[in-house]
Amino acid sequence: MPDQETRHAELAEKYLPEDLLERFRERADVYDRENRFFHEDLGELTEREYLTVFVPEEFGGAGLTLTEVSRLQQRLATAAPATALAVNMHQICVGVVRAMFERGDRSLTYVFDEAMAGEIFAFGVSEPANDWVLQGSNTVAEPLADGGYQLTGVKTFTSLSPVWTRLITHGLDSTDAKDPRLVYGFVERSAEGITTSDRWDVLGMRASQSRATTLKNARMRPERVARKIPTGRHPDLLTFAITSNFQLLIGAVYAGVARRALDLGAQGLKSRKSAKSGTTYAEVPEFRARLADALMEYMAVPAQLDAYSRDFDDLVDHGAGWPLRLVSARINASNVARRAAETALMCASGSGFNNGEELSRLFRDATAGLFHPPTADAARPMYAAALLDDN
Repeated sequence: MPDQETRHAELAEKYLPEDLLERFRERADVYDRENRFFHEDLGELTEREYLTVFVPEEFGGAGLTLTEVSRLQQRLATAAPATALAVNMHQICVGVVRAMFERGDRSLTYVFDEAMAGEIFAFGVSEPANDWVLQGSNTVAEPLADGGYQLTGVKTFTSLSPVWTRLITHGLDSTDAKDPRLVYGFVERSAEGITTSDRWDVLGMRASQSRATTLKNARMRPERVARKIPTGRHPDLLTFAITSNFQLLIGAVYAGVARRALDLGAQGLKSRKSAKSGTTYAEVPEFRARLADALMEYMAVPAQLDAYSRDFDDLVDHGAGWPLRLVSARINASNVARRAAETALMCASGSGFNNGEELSRLFRDATAGLFHPPTADAARPMYAAALLDDN
């Protein structure tokens, strides 16, 4: 058996070889400038069966672990952050079902079959003015006689908007006022009542085309209803799997952004000449120290992602400590990505400030990390309670 690092290297070469990443990196600038979706990247990833890596081998997929997919997503993000972020949403959906399957719940294995058949899954949970996120919903779920539901509401930041065919989403069934239930499941793109906003002109991650999705009496078929969960903090395997895959794989993208920014920062110092010192800026102590500090800060992020991903793969039971770990990993990664991009810009000086430079785009892409739920402000009470509350 190969050791872990050899295994990661083999997977990188199989799914994301250097020549592929270079093509992605070249196209990333074009996608960003033209504000268009990454159709060509998606085509090449599909050809390499990248969208089925989470599917267990017995269903025809590669059966990769969360740790392995996290490493791959970090690598993809060094070339095309918006592509990685959007593809993440499909991987998260399939990864959720994989996690449930490994923990004995086979109720959603049809997702494996559909992923193998080429269906593309998207993530439709975020809503305007819903800071409960997974624990509440502003979308109305109206029960139907056949056991299905009609959903009416708005889902924001729906990545893969031009191409998704399946959407994992939720809504609130309030027919029993004393016991309202959150309904989770999948809706199909072919269902009536689904429209996609034509507005998407944002600061960064532009190629993700994460447009808002409006549901108006959109039908969730009864066999696609996954869960009916009480509102508020009620542990459930589905929401645990969603939180774990979402937080760790989003963190992986920003870890990749940070890594690429630092590499570009180093290139910038090597290419700039200092008239005062008569050397390149790579030999100027102040600049070396700045880049060194950024690298030290960065190195904790992939280590944290690896540690928690391995625990998840190994079915380690952290109980109520899981949210603290998961959210911390993602917020730390996004913070480091922004700081690394800023440091790299300082190392590259004025050239990196040009909109045509990769560093300029990375800096903008990194700002998207401010908006993934929960935000730092929303998460702080959880960490304060862990230390200060008696319960």
